Amino acid sequence: MTIKRPTLSQMRAMADRFGMSLSDEDLLEYTEIIEPFMQSYDRLDAMPDYLPEVRYPRSPGYHPDPSENPLNAWYVKTEVRGAPDGKLRGKRIALKDTICLAGVPLMNGSSIMEGYTPEIDATIVTRMLDAGAVIAGKAHCENFCLSGGSHTNAKGPVHNPWKRGYMAGGSSSGSAALVAAGEVDMAIAGDQGGSIRIPASNCGVYGMKPTHGLVPYTGAMPIEQTIDHLGPVTNNVADNALLLEVLAGPDGLDPRQYNPQVYSYTEALGRGVHGMRIGILKEGFAHANSEPDVDQKVLKAAERFRDLGARVENVSVPEHFTAMDAWTAITLEGLQDGMMWGNSTGTNYKGLFLPSMTDHMSQWKNRADELSHSLKACMFVGEHAQQQYRGRFYGKAQNIMRKCNERYLAALKQYDLLLLPTLPVKPQPHPPADCSLSLYVQRAFEMTANTAPFNGGLPAMSLPCGLSEGLPIGLMLVGPNYGEMKIYQAAHAFEQSGDWRDM
Repeated sequence: MTIKRPTLSQMRAMADRFGMSLSDEDLLEYTEIIEPFMQSYDRLDAMPDYLPEVRYPRSPGYHPDPSENPLNAWYVKTEVRGAPDGKLRGKRIALKDTICLAGVPLMNGSSIMEGYTPEIDATIVTRMLDAGAVIAGKAHCENFCLSGGSHTNAKGPVHNPWKRGYMAGGSSSGSAALVAAGEVDMAIAGDQGGSIRIPASNCGVYGMKPTHGLVPYTGAMPIEQTIDHLGPVTNNVADNALLLEVLAGPDGLDPRQYNPQVYSYTEALGRGVHGMRIGILKEGFAHANSEPDVDQKVLKAAERFRDLGARVENVSVPEHFTAMDAWTAITLEGLQDGMMWGNSTGTNYKGLFLPSMTDHMSQWKNRADELSHSLKACMFVGEHAQQQYRGRFYGKAQNIMRKCNERYLAALKQYDLLLLPTLPVKPQPHPPADCSLSLYVQRAFEMTANTAPFNGGLPAMSLPCGLSEGLPIGLMLVGPNYGEMKIYQAAHAFEQSGDWRDM
């Protein structure tokens, strides 16, 4: 196949966009000059994409009807069986619908991606299948993952298993809801601003956002490379640690990974917390929208850690608020540059690329009205900042986030872990279908004040610590880089101390 050459009018449009003053004669001469480069594209087009081999047999599955899908948490049900034995033998696992499962549809919560079927398995899918897991299907997520609510999916809202009509949390809404409802043993979720921990908190399950780069993101649809995380959601700490053992480690294909430190996480279980130092992060409480019962439940949980033998003290890291501002610029400018204009992949890094995903994602430019209101709001900010300020605030935010992490790490030299509410609020009601744009977007981002700051890279886990008004509340434990062992040690001790529903 011959790649299309630019026409004179296309050359003129590009020159105008570049701010170049060129005559038609100049542009025609440039078309001759670039011809050898275009011939390289001809040869590239004739070559294979060199994608990883798909091993285990599978079917495309099916879209379950409402009788099989009361929470609207499933996108596709299937059954892909892995090796006959291994750490995850027989465990049924749901994948967030950002994760490639070869031959099975992926829509990332958006009508724009609907109809796309990837031809590869994500690295973590292969690892789970090799460990004996059964992939039970794809779980609904928020529209391009730009929401901490569970109301933006193009197929309708995902319901909280504790109270229908309320937020399951996002963006990995279906992953947490299916685990909480007992429909699967485990699930994989993604997290760019809290999307593992928010639904884990809302649904009363355990969600670990590992250290950035510990789990390879290869084969998952990204938002922004420096904040992309994948991690496990489970009904107990032991399963969470077990699943992370299978997921963690370099794959040689993900630029987010830089010499990750991997441990046998299940060895952290049963060690107790006697002598462990836990700092209650002052800035995690009393936000403008914090609900008193949430703060009270989390502080009561901190007392339980003290009763278990931990040294529990208050600590202040004022940069917690600054980190939220830095995350905002990184996320909104980064997603606009990479996910949107870069058609989900962008450039300037080495790693595995999936051209079929790039091709399908590029349709958004002709179908932008179908994007969710929450994504549109983010795009306006990201585009304005890039156009008016040339990306300077993205760079400044990355520098500031690095400084914020230094302040968290300074606190984590005094304490083994930091403790704070996962979210300032309990699960909120879904907004009505005819709600204002403002309420729709508010419900997407009102809960991220404590989760997003740790997308600078530190590991953080949400664990359930009580119910209020029949809805779960989560506390978050944060550790140093590759400090998942300490988090699991403390989380397991807390879990074993009593039924969280009665706390």
